[in-house]
Amino acid sequence: MAITLAGNFAEYREQFALPEGVIYLDGNSLGVLPKATAAAVAKTIEAEWGNGLIRSWNTADWVNAPRRCGDKIARLIGANAGEVIACDSTSVNLFKALLTALALRQDQPQRNVIISDIDNFPTDLYIAQGIRDLLTQKKIDLQFVTRDAMVSTITALGERAAVVMLTQVDYRTGERYDMKAITALAQSKGALMLWDLAHSTCAFPVELNACNADLAVGCSYKYVNGGPGAPAFVFAAKRHLDTLDVAGTSAPISGWFAHEAPFAFDPLFRVVRGIERFTVGTPPILQFAALEAALDMWLTVDMRALRAASVVLTERFIGEVESQCAGFGLTLATPRDANIRGSQVSFRHAHGYAIMQALIARGVIGDFRAPDILRFGFTPLYINEDDVVKAVAHFREVMVSREYERAEFQSRGKVT
Repeated sequence: MAITLAGNFAEYREQFALPEGVIYLDGNSLGVLPKATAAAVAKTIEAEWGNGLIRSWNTADWVNAPRRCGDKIARLIGANAGEVIACDSTSVNLFKALLTALALRQDQPQRNVIISDIDNFPTDLYIAQGIRDLLTQKKIDLQFVTRDAMVSTITALGERAAVVMLTQVDYRTGERYDMKAITALAQSKGALMLWDLAHSTCAFPVELNACNADLAVGCSYKYVNGGPGAPAFVFAAKRHLDTLDVAGTSAPISGWFAHEAPFAFDPLFRVVRGIERFTVGTPPILQFAALEAALDMWLTVDMRALRAASVVLTERFIGEVESQCAGFGLTLATPRDANIRGSQVSFRHAHGYAIMQALIARGVIGDFRAPDILRFGFTPLYINEDDVVKAVAHFREVMVSREYERAEFQSRGKVT
């Protein structure tokens, strides 16, 4: 029986530059190149930069790329125009969002606790530690606890909590927090809720406003396919932007693009109103050209159909691996319940790194996360069930032959 593309996305597969002989299961780390991107970047280089030169800041509307792309991202994450800005990196934006959360709670000095998951992506925890060390006068208290202890910790520390900072989908296991429930709990205790959407955006429908989220950050080089180093984004609910504007609160980083009139070249900083307060410096226009090409494609996608297709692919992959690779020491690390799973599947194995290198050598590209996670991401726009079956056939051959024991698969590169 012929195996077809999960869902109704066959036409999208043709919009990606998929290398011959590769089954790409790493879109959760770096998305595939959309074919439209090369033309968009070439146009920006040749026509806008090459011919337009500095005039293109106005004639090609370069200057508004962060807001324009932010408004497009807003439509993909359940936000409104004017609540999202594309800029900088996820780490920088998290720094800005955490500082903003603390500023929004400065009238309650007893609220000095940042709560997060100890298994959160490390950069999120590092940024929180840096803010604690920077704002010594506030005596910031960091409470990093396990997922199992999250509800009890928020409940117990509610009167002291300033912000709860969580990544919606665990980068190692793919386990997914209930955004609506956790947000409601944090807010019921008087804390703000800050979400990292790195493994959520364009993986499944995200409903920030429906869940009443306060702040969020995310990247665009994974499922969004914006390209390596693509601009990240930050979300702030309009109610908080209005509060910041009325209070005259300064920008989290007072760079010139956060000034209300950057080309007045005023020596005194005056913060711009609205979401632009999260911008800092000159936007990287070539990266924005690549990102916007990907966003324009995503705005044509039915996200609920995408999610249904993702579930089909991840369920099929789990079933095939557990059937074809049984008895080889692989343990499922991802939740079996699709309702609490993102768009990835992870397996644990003591030789996880070497196994992944053997798979990559065969053209099945996933990635590895320490200490023992083999991680596979599923993007229904260019992955189908036929790919799943073929990938698992390679997986079985690697395990049966113990191919991963070969010397060339033991040496670790700087990026794993």
